[in-house]
Parts: sequence; structure tokens; C-alpha cells
Amino acid sequence: NMLTSQIVAQWLVIPSLAMAASGTKLESGTCPLTKPADSGCGDAATPPDQARYDNYRIYNVEFENEQQIELFQKLEDQSDSLTFIGHAREIGQKLSILVAAHRVADFADLLKTYKLKHRVLTYNFQEKIDRNLGEVQPESIDASQFDWQHFFHLRTIYEWLDRMAEKFPQLTVLDMGTSTQGNAIKGVKLVSNPANKAIFIESGIHAREWIAPATATYIINELLTSQDAQVQKLAKEYNWIVFPCVNPDGYKYTFEHDRMWRKNRQLFGTCRGVDLNRNYPDHWNSTGSSSDPTRYDFAGPSAGSELETQRLMAFIRENVGKEQIKTYIALHSYSQMLMFPYGYTKERVSNYADLQEFGQKASAAIKAESGRDYVSGSLYETIYPSSGGSMDWAHSEAGIPVAYTFELRGPPDSQDLFILPAVEIKPTASEAFTAIRTIVEAAAEKGYYK
Repeated sequence: NMLTSQIVAQWLVIPSLAMAASGTKLESGTCPLTKPADSGCGDAATPPDQARYDNYRIYNVEFENEQQIELFQKLEDQSDSLTFIGHAREIGQKLSILVAAHRVADFADLLKTYKLKHRVLTYNFQEKIDRNLGEVQPESIDASQFDWQHFFHLRTIYEWLDRMAEKFPQLTVLDMGTSTQGNAIKGVKLVSNPANKAIFIESGIHAREWIAPATATYIINELLTSQDAQVQKLAKEYNWIVFPCVNPDGYKYTFEHDRMWRKNRQLFGTCRGVDLNRNYPDHWNSTGSSSDPTRYDFAGPSAGSELETQRLMAFIRENVGKEQIKTYIALHSYSQMLMFPYGYTKERVSNYADLQEFGQKASAAIKAESGRDYVSGSLYETIYPSSGGSMDWAHSEAGIPVAYTFELRGPPDSQDLFILPAVEIKPTASEAFTAIRTIVEAAAEKGYYK
């Protein structure tokens, strides 16, 4: 997600806070989904190494004065038992916070003492995770059974890309190179005419945002198989480059160990992970990021330090001219927003008016399709200040004029946070593709692809 959210996942903290298995057999669906059937997974003797969130609550609080804001800024700094989905910044702001079970009494007392307006969105977050893990197809499933009613392991996504490339001659599988832990960063290129301008889609930079890779594969499938004349036209008139999962290590980790993991898996002493969407060398670590490796928005030890960042930058630099990449879309969740640069400043990009217009048209197209409200605007104005993001880098450094970050479903006060039910995959992916089509068509009218 881009959506700033915090799991301070230090090795030493997770077992004591989040593992509530304590020798009893775990509920179905909570075993690592990669384990073989005969592993005895869930035995009392060997519970899986999985973070658990039993009786964790999600509170949505609203700030009415500076004292409350300062209190919550302190609280975020002091406690790794509270997962902030964003930072306390301004009066009128609503903020969701995931509260560990053993902190519920303290937290409720604080809300009462400082008279904070609030709602409890969820009383047992683990129930949502269990349901979600039950919607994952086993890693051993054949890629011919790939669909958009379930979530899939990285391996299955990659096998599906290979399968589609065998089936459709206009599709080529790409490999950006390996990640920190040696996993491939694979994508596809759909080429109808080498002279076409290209649209680049990056997805899954934040590991827990499972709806993003699902949406990316849906878009690939639509471009190849849709009977809709408008979609076929887009597939013929533009070339498409789509990387469904640019943080493969983190994505795998969410399936096997901690559903709420966000960053990559780089090691820093007792903790892991850089927020890859704070690691790009564009006003790096200047706002909305952290220098602390335990934080969810850790920008990394230096600008562009991470292998995953370097792979994507190298790919764009090598191909932006050659493939004529004129549009860059980054898929995230959640909050229902369509945002353009900049993230680090309220200064406006030179084509602000155009990007605002395309975004508003895309929001209107989503509203007409599904009735969902998506807010559009610059990232800085719309969600929160953040620096070192891939979209800003693609626009400023790589010179890609039409650049957006999508925050997909659910709404800003979602009870599910990043754990979107599988029944929402198709409608979410469909409205995202509608938004992309609308942006591309509006940009074409303004001559961006000439």
C-alpha cells in the first residue's frame, strides 16, 4: 500500500506479541500454505511460524485538537503494539490503528481520557486473516485453474504468465532479475505493433496489498481475451508492460509467515525490510518516511539501496526510450484514490491540470461502473506527504509524463485494511482497468501518445 501502515515486525517482538497459538491446534487455514499435506502442520508440537492477530482490534480515531495529535505522534513512536495505518498529522484527520490484544485496555483508557472521537471497526482481526487465507489456492495448483475468485501464490502467478505467453504469440515473459532473496521479478510485455507507445504497470511493491497483483493479472487477461471492442482497440494501439509483483520476497512472506508484512526482506541486525516505495532516488527520505529500520516506512540505508529498486530503475532506464513508455501506473491498496505526482511536495507538476482532469474522468468512470467513490488529486494533497516513491521517480527522473498511483478498494475507513475478501477481486480489478482505460483515452486526446 502505499497506505502507510505499520507492522514493526522485529523478530524478537512477533513471537511474544502475535503468536497466540500456545500449544493448541490452530484453526484451519492458518498453516503456511506451502507446507506439504503430510507435514502434520498445526500439530500442537510444531505450530507454524506465523504471526497471529487474535483479538487485535481496529480503531478509527478522529483528531479534534493539537493535543490529541501530539499524543498520537508520541504513541506511534513509543509502541510497537500499535500498528498505525498512516501518521497523526492534522485536525479533522481520521486514522485507523490496529491495536494488539494486550494493549486494548490501555488504548481504550487513552481514548476516554483525552476524549477522542472513535469507532471500533473490528474486534478480532485474526478472523479476517483466517477467512482470507482460506481464499488462497494451494501452491501446487495447476496454472490452468487460475482465476479472479481466489488469491494465488507467487509461483502460480509466474506459471500463469508462462502459460499465457505460450498461448498468445504477442505476449513475452520478461525477467527484471532477482530480488534480495533470489526470487525472480517477472512480468510480461504485450506487443501488437513495435511502433506503439507503451503503458507500464507496476504492482505489489507493498507485500500485503494482495489485491494489487490480482488486479495486474486481471488486466493482462482482459487485454488478451476480452471480446469488448474498446479493450481490443487498446490492446492493438498500445503496448503493455505489466509486472504483477515487484516485491516477490515480501509477497511470499505474507503467505507463509505474516499476512501484514509490507516491506522487502533485507536484513538489518534484529529486524528486516525496506519500504521499497520510499527507496527511490527522488527527494529520498525528505518527508513521510523513516530512517529507522524497525519502521514500516523505512526508506533504506541510502537512496536506491535495494536490489528490487535497482532492478526496476534499470528496466525503466533501458526501456523508456526504446519501448516509448509514456504512462506509468503503480497499483496499491487501500483507500480508493487515483493520485499523480508529487508525493514529496505540494508544488505542482507542469502538467498538473491534465493529470487532474484525467484523474477526475477516471473517478467518474468508476462511479458510473460500480458506484464506488474514488478521490483524485496529487499524492501529497490526497493521501499524505511521502518521498522516494516509484511514481515520482518515473515522472521526474525517467520523464514519463502520465504517472499515477492507484489505491484500490476498500474505502479509507475499511474494516478489512489490506485483507480484502476474494469476492471483491473482480469488481476492484474491473474498475481499476476502467480507470486506466479512461486515463489513456483522455491522454491520447491531449496528444500524449503522438
